[in-house]
Amino acid sequence: MPTSGEKTDRKLTVALISGGTSGEREVSLKGGGRVAQALDAARYNVVRYDPATDLGKMAADADAIDVALVILHGVNGEDGSVQGYLDLLNIPYQCSGVMGSAISMNKLVSKFFYEKAGIPVPGYIGISSMDEADADLCIEQLGLPLVIKPASGGSSIGMTIVKSRETFKDAMALAFSHDDTVIAEKYLPGTEITGGVIGNFRPVALPIVEIIPKKGYAFFDYKAKYTPGETLEICPARIDDMLARKAGELALAAHKALFCSGCSRTDMIIHDNQIYVLETNTIPGMTENSLLPLAAAGAGMSYSQLLDRLIELAMEKKKQ
Repeated sequence: MPTSGEKTDRKLTVALISGGTSGEREVSLKGGGRVAQALDAARYNVVRYDPATDLGKMAADADAIDVALVILHGVNGEDGSVQGYLDLLNIPYQCSGVMGSAISMNKLVSKFFYEKAGIPVPGYIGISSMDEADADLCIEQLGLPLVIKPASGGSSIGMTIVKSRETFKDAMALAFSHDDTVIAEKYLPGTEITGGVIGNFRPVALPIVEIIPKKGYAFFDYKAKYTPGETLEICPARIDDMLARKAGELALAAHKALFCSGCSRTDMIIHDNQIYVLETNTIPGMTENSLLPLAAAGAGMSYSQLLDRLIELAMEKKKQ
């Protein structure tokens, strides 16, 4: 895999976009800070923007911006809204476009596309805020424990593993406090893995990462994700070659099924020697604890080289 492109005669002006207004604002700012430190100052002139305050400034600067690195997570950042704004400003960016971002952001819609592409997913029920959440129906169809989570959002915010009927109502209330659509999903115990993909027209899968939260975590939640030392992340994953190859194929299939470009990271679970896709992230985290940089390192790419490659892919989309 190429790790850096041809050098230009002048520095590229990079709009580094992080912050935003979602519940993942702090993670976004942390990732943006890490990216700013790693970008090669000899190649890039970096200007930082926060969509919470700087949309007008970005529009005023648009003619001078060569490319954007969008390091946003959650609503109004990862859902296609900022991507559409950048399209209007004619600024290329490293992540998926409006359609791929919007589809991937909504876990319920993503499942429709996964299933259409023949990608295995856990059993699920979508529940709107206008529906009556029927605990008995969910438990009858999905069993216990089951997973309750908002359809949109990330970092496991608003997610609960329900182990008894008595906790179902509170779990639904928490999920609905983050979104007007909620997913009840069959809980599948097993080995958590994630597969990164990089590329536009000829995407390639990165080595698979195994995720092992410390004891005391029911799942890979917000604290386990972003607190150093709380999760063991192993690359390459300690799974046999056949499963590793299948996981890479599924990560690529998800990337294509959801119309992703640039990069993505698809979370999966290995249950009874079968792999099930859980969700796809179109803007994977870029903090020092994040999984995409770890997978890229497993493919021989440093953090800075990964950023170079993402910028190349953004410019490639503009040329096309």
